Amino acid sequence: MEQLTGLDATFLYLETSSLHMHVSMAAIFDPSTVPGQYSFDKMRDLVSSRLELAPIFRRRLVEVPFRLGHPYWVDDPTFDIEYHIRHSALPAPGGVDELARFVGDVCSRQLDRAKPLWEMYIVEGLHGNQIAVVTKIHHCTIDGVSGAELLSQLFDLEPEPPPRPTPDNPPSVDEHLPSELKLVAQSLGTRLVRPVGMTKLAWRTGRALLDVKRVRARGSGHAALPLTTPRTSLNASITPHRRVAFSSIALEDAKRVRRACDTTLNDVVLAVCTGALRRYLLDGDELPDDPLVATVPVSTAPTVANQRGANKVSAMFVALPCQIEDPVERLRVIREGTKGAKEEHNALGADVLLNWAEHATPNVFSTAARAYTRLKLADHHRPIHSLVISNVPGPDFPLYLSGAELVAGFPLGPVMDGAGLNITVMSYRGILNWGLMACAETVPRLSDLALYIPAALDELTAAAGLGPALRVGVAPGRTRSAPHRRAGAAERAPQPTG
Repeated sequence: MEQLTGLDATFLYLETSSLHMHVSMAAIFDPSTVPGQYSFDKMRDLVSSRLELAPIFRRRLVEVPFRLGHPYWVDDPTFDIEYHIRHSALPAPGGVDELARFVGDVCSRQLDRAKPLWEMYIVEGLHGNQIAVVTKIHHCTIDGVSGAELLSQLFDLEPEPPPRPTPDNPPSVDEHLPSELKLVAQSLGTRLVRPVGMTKLAWRTGRALLDVKRVRARGSGHAALPLTTPRTSLNASITPHRRVAFSSIALEDAKRVRRACDTTLNDVVLAVCTGALRRYLLDGDELPDDPLVATVPVSTAPTVANQRGANKVSAMFVALPCQIEDPVERLRVIREGTKGAKEEHNALGADVLLNWAEHATPNVFSTAARAYTRLKLADHHRPIHSLVISNVPGPDFPLYLSGAELVAGFPLGPVMDGAGLNITVMSYRGILNWGLMACAETVPRLSDLALYIPAALDELTAAAGLGPALRVGVAPGRTRSAPHRRAGAAERAPQPTG
């Protein structure tokens, strides 16, 4: 039995009927590499054998009576792997649109808290005889980095790997849930030391805020501030319905821009997002005069490696200057903004968010979240931020699942009330794959925004005086051969990426 950390539990408290706090992945596989022949049963059995040995997939939540403390993870005595691994198929023609609609439907439903908080769909019927594996797991279980590491446990480095050793002592499962008396006793013991911890934390936070003030006074670059973003159509109360879209660009193109403009890869990703959002807002005749503000998650795992918990993440706010016409100037402004944001984030300390989250009160936090959603308060104040943008590094070598080669993986993060768009990027074998998750009503033209991502890259490489960008198709249907150069300017107009 293990109690959730404050930050892990916060992702539970934030969840409402329309705000779903799960993270997802749509992974595309080529089953032609499977030794023998692909079958659903073969893939299910291999995935089952690996997941059943990982305790994280067998545990479920139990609430403390009267919510006197954060919930606990316990072994699920009724764990049924067949409930979690499901068999599905796309309608013809099984292309990008059909896959996106399927994933959007899966992500529109909350996970059942009476069971381990994950689901996996093995999806057939994709174009080119490909298959997809769509996973959904609650954010209280993983963050972006740990999620990528966790899923990598399923993969092999070759189609026919040697058998993995079976542990001598497989994990045991407690056949009984803990008693309410035990849960209350442990939670009350934790609460006894809370006042002392809060006093120390308040003192540390005060000193950290003074450090941030000194960093801002130096003027080397400033982080954006919450509640300063202009309101656009992205900023509205959300519904439970989700819309999904995918896009892909060549990693080498982003690196060429990085080298030419003396910046970071993450800044280039943010600049491409800014260019795509600028075009989206122009289409809606709503381009603001002030920059948007993106929340950018920052992994704190190296700094707080010894702290327990699944989520080791903080965040910084970055201005996206969509109002600037010149793509290179936009990148320069982003570079200065992220520089300041990183300096201020480091001055504040990587563990401040984690430590304050420990003192979140379950009843107050959950009640406030539900009231915020029910009363649609996001429509009545200046938006906290415009959207969330994450960038997760992935492997540059091929991976295999039950012998099937991974062609592409598209990560998807949750959207927030008042900011109905999440863009998550992950690299794999020289490709940057973009997963776009949005509230279906708030961002109805999500597929257009996905098309504008490669167009924004084209615009940026041209403005930087570089050669044309590489053509990268969005799986399914993507081949594993190297992408080829675009032939001319006419081809650099926005094109469907499917």
